Amino acid sequence: MKITFYGHACIGIELNEVHILVDPFISGNPKASHIDINTLKADYILLTHAHQDHILDVEAIAKRTEAVIVSNYEIASHYGNKGFNYHPMNHGGSWDFEFGTVKYVIALHTSSFPDGSYGGQPGGFVIEGEHKNIYIAGDTALTMDMKLIPMRTKLDLAILPIGDNFTMDVEDAIIASDFVQCDKVLGYHFDTFGYIEINHEEAKRKFFDKGKDLMLLEIGASIEL
Repeated sequence: MKITFYGHACIGIELNEVHILVDPFISGNPKASHIDINTLKADYILLTHAHQDHILDVEAIAKRTEAVIVSNYEIASHYGNKGFNYHPMNHGGSWDFEFGTVKYVIALHTSSFPDGSYGGQPGGFVIEGEHKNIYIAGDTALTMDMKLIPMRTKLDLAILPIGDNFTMDVEDAIIASDFVQCDKVLGYHFDTFGYIEINHEEAKRKFFDKGKDLMLLEIGASIEL
């Protein structure tokens, strides 16, 4: 499993030769100006919620790639009504895709489209691949529901927001990693704009002091599990 950070909360996943893109917000992010959305591969696009900083590039990418858009019922149906390929889900539900099993799990946040229309309830994703399992938290506060995840799935990586103000901060993300029983964390949803700027070295040190590994990737950089 190869995971690439495209800035903000956008993640690319290559799994069994399938390309998955999560929350594509690239063209509107000056920090990701070196990423060309027209070159990105996507067989599936997973959306945690409907805020603009998570869906901005969905239509451009899906139109070119014919990707299947996977999200809550309201978001998936929104794109389905526009003629895009889609797969609706809701909290607690799982589906076996060609690359593995996806479960849509609780996130504590809000969700609305840029025009203010209802974007369903926000969520995160647990992806169980053939050899590796990951949790993509989406935009969320720390929530006790995270404790349910390791009851079903042993995680190899937790992808957690750490920018504070709109989501968890670093300290809450450390607790979240305890809740999901995963000490290997990829941080995201930080630095994109002033409200969520963080001190990288301090964040890494706080995780290290708790015996955990926080990875903060450069935009465009990848890791392999």
